[in-house]
Amino acid sequence: MRLYTYFFTLFFFTIFSQAQIQKEIIPPYNIKTVSFVVDNQNVVPIFELGSEFKLQFDDLFGNEANYNYQIIHCNYDWMPSNIPKTDYLQGFDNQRIQNYRNSLNTLQLYSHYELSFPNQFTRLKLSGNYLLQILNENQEIVFSRKFILYENLATVPLLIKRSRDLNTIDYTQNLEFAIDSKTIIFQQPLQNVKVLLLQNGNFNTAIKNIPPQYTIGNELVYKYNKETQFWAGNEFLYFENKDVRVANNNVGKINADNEIYNAYLFTNQARGNSIYTNYPDVNGNFVVKKFNSDDDRIEADYVWVYFSLSAPSFQLNKDVYVTGMFNNFSFSDENKMDYNEKKGVFEKPILIKQGFTNYQYQILDKKGVLDNQNAIDGNFYQTENEYTVLVYYQANNDRYQRVIGKGNASSLNITN
Repeated sequence: MRLYTYFFTLFFFTIFSQAQIQKEIIPPYNIKTVSFVVDNQNVVPIFELGSEFKLQFDDLFGNEANYNYQIIHCNYDWMPSNIPKTDYLQGFDNQRIQNYRNSLNTLQLYSHYELSFPNQFTRLKLSGNYLLQILNENQEIVFSRKFILYENLATVPLLIKRSRDLNTIDYTQNLEFAIDSKTIIFQQPLQNVKVLLLQNGNFNTAIKNIPPQYTIGNELVYKYNKETQFWAGNEFLYFENKDVRVANNNVGKINADNEIYNAYLFTNQARGNSIYTNYPDVNGNFVVKKFNSDDDRIEADYVWVYFSLSAPSFQLNKDVYVTGMFNNFSFSDENKMDYNEKKGVFEKPILIKQGFTNYQYQILDKKGVLDNQNAIDGNFYQTENEYTVLVYYQANNDRYQRVIGKGNASSLNITN
């Protein structure tokens, strides 16, 4: 009886743990520069079904550790979908990552890992949400990342417009779009069609669960104002340190007091009360690059980058973070700034691989809620942002939610 109880408890715990909402696990200190890559370019992890892409990361321990990967197919709400793994995966997962190399001529040693899809063991067969888990040799999850596969079965024309609300017209950007398909007749669209709206590929600020406002035949129309509205923010800040020995763009000072180089950025001023200034950015992305390098992936070094922000009005009741695609917009302690009362500035050193890096300052209130309305650098409707609309659909007889279309637009072409 005791043995039966043990196995029943184990079975129940396994089922319960798999039924939970899947969240990304933040990498430990030694795992850096995690990114999805297409043609050697870091990208937002949204790929067409059947296309090729990679996950890559560095391990600062540099000991050629063994890492495996595991893949979970999820529904729109990131609950594991109720389908067998053999339905969405051809071959096997839980395989060892075999493509890795050690750093070359760097002060910070590291091992660089790359995992390609499809590969000799694994091919993904269905569209939808996926969680990619990286496991150590003890089958413990080291970190995980979300990615999405879509099919081109629906068109999603997308326009970026200014708000029709005079209270927010200067601070927000609104998405108007439609969904149409020549191959799918939408059944019960209010229940079966769901959309995901993303600004600069940031899942933390995604807008979800917006039903179509009305339909015209098989076309679903979304012409909301408030419901599909994003705070516009400001252009991303950046620094460049392709040559760690020279103070380049926005780097005020370089030294090598520690075992690796230190880069001290010029102190940023809060821009919320300043006028909007247009200058190019890459919408939060980053590029790993070393001057005169043959292979940036293993020859680029790591540098302690010292961020400094003068924003005295945010000293109380706000937590300030440095975020961007370089750290997956993560609100972790590693990216949280400390207030230096003597200098009157927020400060934070972060270990970052050299190259070109976009970043921004974001704030959470004491309840841990992201406060974009009162952003440190303000909100300006002129800000250039990249928007993505993903369309999910599950017919009445389907067993999972497909991603049937994707729309993209830039607010560079914003209209009234």
